[in-house]
Amino acid sequence: MEWIRGWACVFHEFLFQRFMSSHLPNPLSLPPLSHLTCIVTGSTSGIGRETARQLAEAGAHVVMAVRNTKAAHDLIQQWQRDWSAKGLPLNIEAMELDLLSLDSVVNFSIAWNARLAPLHVLINNAGIFAMGEEQKFSKDGYEQHMQVNHLAPALLSLLLLPSLNRASPSRIINVNSVMHYVGFVDPDDMNVVSGRRKFTSLVGYSGSKLAQVMFSNVLFKRLPLESRISVVCLSPGIVLTNVARDLPRSVQVQYALIPYFIFSPQEGCRSSLFSATDAQIPEHCEKLKTGDKPICTFISQDCKHTKPSEEAQNVETANRVWEKTVELIGLPLDALERLLQGQELAEAGAHVVMAVRNMKAANELIQQWRTKWSASVGTMYDDFVLQSNGIWIAMLSAYCH
Repeated sequence: MEWIRGWACVFHEFLFQRFMSSHLPNPLSLPPLSHLTCIVTGSTSGIGRETARQLAEAGAHVVMAVRNTKAAHDLIQQWQRDWSAKGLPLNIEAMELDLLSLDSVVNFSIAWNARLAPLHVLINNAGIFAMGEEQKFSKDGYEQHMQVNHLAPALLSLLLLPSLNRASPSRIINVNSVMHYVGFVDPDDMNVVSGRRKFTSLVGYSGSKLAQVMFSNVLFKRLPLESRISVVCLSPGIVLTNVARDLPRSVQVQYALIPYFIFSPQEGCRSSLFSATDAQIPEHCEKLKTGDKPICTFISQDCKHTKPSEEAQNVETANRVWEKTVELIGLPLDALERLLQGQELAEAGAHVVMAVRNMKAANELIQQWRTKWSASVGTMYDDFVLQSNGIWIAMLSAYCH
């Protein structure tokens, strides 16, 4: 029955999204955002591209976190030329981030945290839907949909918590999908390799989106109220470049024949921009946090507060997804608490010890931080706390600043 209701929600959004969002301007009107720093992943095409451009044009400092930095720099130059006639340059830059590599996520986080800069909005926009393709795995060993759509954004969100906490109030925005309504997640088989379920790209995509909502619910619940970090998931609607760019060419052609129902990227990014800038989001999240069953807010394609699927609100499964996710990305179960505590200790002037294997890298980071901050940071060698994939080292580096 839940599966039937899920598909009903999918088809309802497809058929009526344009009608339901008819009250929204296109493009969405934004207030001046010169006080915000925003990271947008996957921002060289589609929804992410429009999101980054419009945030920058509203005055925000925008970081395009992308795999193809050349394409990003080309876009930045184009936007700067287009905007130069108005007299003010855009405050926008590009940094390399490949979500198919957890090492890349770690390196990005270290580089960003070394700046000791506040991060007001993290928009986990990048995603993949390789429809019709055979099952593929990243070099980290994880099914590609699960890694790009869930595991890598989860790791990025956790490792950037010190920067988000510094900017409080701040927001973690996850560009999700109505397809999470038809998803299923087995925390013991997130790679879908046990044989209990037959893998299809739809199974991979919808399951990864459901996992992201579940993880976001637990993250929202575990973040202390005083951190003032809002967690938001959203549906952009059915957008050609959001889903169909990875479809077979013949399907893309059919997809493009129904333009009335399909959002353009400019229309699809409205829920992202709303989630990142609406002044009522923090208050709404605070009310949800004090509820009986804390769940993060879910913003629909028409920029209204709604709830995720019933399955996404399954507390027992969500907690298991949280635990398995943290395990797969190489962090301890109390990573969130340690990250927030470490950031607070360092900013309070405490002596913070970095337990690392790579002393040279740690000392280089310390030298960078000492030029910007007054905290006293020392190093020691302690191989016991290290994970084999090295991510725990990076997490220590990220929070001990």
